Amino acid sequence: MKSIFLSHKQLFENPLQIFRSVGKTAQASDLVLVTIPDDGFSLTDNGVNYFLSGDDCADRFGRDNRCANCAVRPAILMEPGDEKLLRHVREVGDIVTVEMGTYPSVVLEPSMRDMAEKQYREGTLKETGSSYTIAGEARPVYRLGAKRIVRIPVTDEAFNGFVQLSDGTAVSVTEEIFIEVRPIRWYYDEPNKLLISGRALFAGLGREEAAAYLKEGFLEELLAEDDGEDDSAAAGTSYHIEEHDELDLIRAFIKADIPVFIHGLTGDGKSDRVKEIDPDVLDIELVNETPETINGRAVYNETKDEIIDIKPVWLVKLERLCEDGKLHILFFDELTNATKQTQAVIFKIVLERFVNNRWPLPANARIVAAGNDRSESSVAHDLAEPLFGRFAHIYIRTTVENWMPWAVRKSINPYVMEFLANNDLYLRTAYTGTEGYADPRRWEMVSRVLDSSDNDFALIEPIVGHETAEAFIRFFRSQEEMADIARYTEEELARMTVARKYQIAQQCLYAAAAKPAEAEELVSKLGPEFSAWFKYVLERKNRI
Repeated sequence: MKSIFLSHKQLFENPLQIFRSVGKTAQASDLVLVTIPDDGFSLTDNGVNYFLSGDDCADRFGRDNRCANCAVRPAILMEPGDEKLLRHVREVGDIVTVEMGTYPSVVLEPSMRDMAEKQYREGTLKETGSSYTIAGEARPVYRLGAKRIVRIPVTDEAFNGFVQLSDGTAVSVTEEIFIEVRPIRWYYDEPNKLLISGRALFAGLGREEAAAYLKEGFLEELLAEDDGEDDSAAAGTSYHIEEHDELDLIRAFIKADIPVFIHGLTGDGKSDRVKEIDPDVLDIELVNETPETINGRAVYNETKDEIIDIKPVWLVKLERLCEDGKLHILFFDELTNATKQTQAVIFKIVLERFVNNRWPLPANARIVAAGNDRSESSVAHDLAEPLFGRFAHIYIRTTVENWMPWAVRKSINPYVMEFLANNDLYLRTAYTGTEGYADPRRWEMVSRVLDSSDNDFALIEPIVGHETAEAFIRFFRSQEEMADIARYTEEELARMTVARKYQIAQQCLYAAAAKPAEAEELVSKLGPEFSAWFKYVLERKNRI
């Protein structure tokens, strides 16, 4: 096998099928986050630029743009017999993923950090004898219990002197942190015998240095066997531990026929996640239902002088839906807002998979429920303990960081993205019952009204409320006030940090309407990456 860069043709000219399914963007591993120079934007949502073969790059949006700061998203060209190295094959629709090799990728969990740091300072943290090449320097691998970890310094070119990692931790450029060595999961393009990393794995190298490392040392380190003494106890184990996002977790429990309860705040996209897994989901909003509408009705038949039970309409729909033999979701939405009597009926269905003790659920039907916290709903009830105990519970929380990649994919209005990227506290505001408020769903509403009104900011207040709308308008007015184009010498530009260059590029956006030639000239002096960003945002704003 051979490790390579992806090619421009594979990604853009004649895209591989996997990119048509999952998109061309790449998320950054924690190793990338602490080793790549931050441009003040690329790491906001953990999306990152990455090298392609030749002189080409893919930017953080998955576009064909030249970029100054890039990570490496490895691909592996397989040869006959290499398939035996693949483990834990998973198929989701037409996407196949496999596990192969290990690499430093995820920050060590908080409960272990102090212990690792204490042992390191005391000199008792044991080295395994192996190492990984990080930003061109060999870094020893240590063992902490069953974990293998690598100690890595944070890049000195971090935005505002800090880097935010995947678990929300902010680390300073003055720190060294421990990154855990984890199994790497790859997309598997079997027809082309190609493995493609789902994430950018490492950074801190120029293109030529990265190409040399891929050719000479990457595979050796990726596939190296750990010779630590503590491995003997784990040899031959039949279990494995993998990383899962929220959708992966829901899919896993659905596959195992375990009912799932999704907890989250209003607007967090609970039902959207379910619909992403099963577009044909049967959605029952329990706040509008009663025990009779769930269980079915009893009707007196005068002709036969008997009581006849009528099957509920939702069950008839579910049976028809499940006739195709595929797994389908029965989604009990707003379960916490249902009355105690309705919850009792749902408990019987979840427990016995029978409706009204008469009609069974289809064998290929899977139960998912969702509800809001009592803290945000005056009519919410705690689930009774027996009902709570029937579910696997998944808690979702939408942040600007995990919302922004979705916003890019959905072409959310750029004013909305720019405001929230700089004012994350406004992603969600308190519900007062007297005026509009903000949450992720309502910001999507703002995007739609701006797109349809040629960006009329006066239409924002009825959706998100007066204070948030004022902050929105004030933010962009203050940006315009800073839009005067200053003069910079070549020496001044050369000394600027990446973050400062992005600030100047952003100011040029506001000056472009009055002074387009001067704005474009200044941005071009900043470099091709900043020109590409400037043109994309300007074109998007002009288009809507």
